[in-house]
Amino acid sequence: AYYQAMHAKETVENAEIYDTVEEFVKDKQIDFIIGSTGAPGGSYNLSRIPIKPEELAKSMNYNDKIAILFGREGNGLTNAEIEMCDITVSIPTDPSYPIMNISHAAAVILYEVFKNRNNYPVEGLEESTALEKEYLISDMEKLINTLSIPDHKKKNGLKVFKNIINRAFITGREAHTFKGILRRLNNKIEENDKE
Repeated sequence: AYYQAMHAKETVENAEIYDTVEEFVKDKQIDFIIGSTGAPGGSYNLSRIPIKPEELAKSMNYNDKIAILFGREGNGLTNAEIEMCDITVSIPTDPSYPIMNISHAAAVILYEVFKNRNNYPVEGLEESTALEKEYLISDMEKLINTLSIPDHKKKNGLKVFKNIINRAFITGREAHTFKGILRRLNNKIEENDKE
């Protein structure tokens, strides 16, 4: 990498190397993980339903600590790595060759990010924090677990909810309001169970 770096040798020299994505996310206290994929999944592959780079860039909270994961040149990100991501992004390309060179994919995504970074956030419309989303997802999981449906459907339902929350880039106020509704629903169910 050092010999290919041209004008970025200092960046390569100072690069921090981690054995796993989990270690990196924990050490750097990442708020939001974006996974890039050249092979979006179909409607049943819930983790690989992507958005386009311009949609991502227009909605990102640039005050968060954000990580963008780019996969290996040969086979991209693993399913386990994609599962860790809050959202996936895919660059529309010719269907006959949908996979881009990693440097080109990074250039397109980062171009969109830098083009839009000064336009957001509008004061009062800051995206909800990772912790706010975690509480919201936890309340939804509690609600889903009250349903008499198979476990795999509960898991898929929660994954769909998480996808929607992350794709929508909800504000802190929206997360707080929605959490209140879920909490009241959960409380009502508990009251009914006691009767």
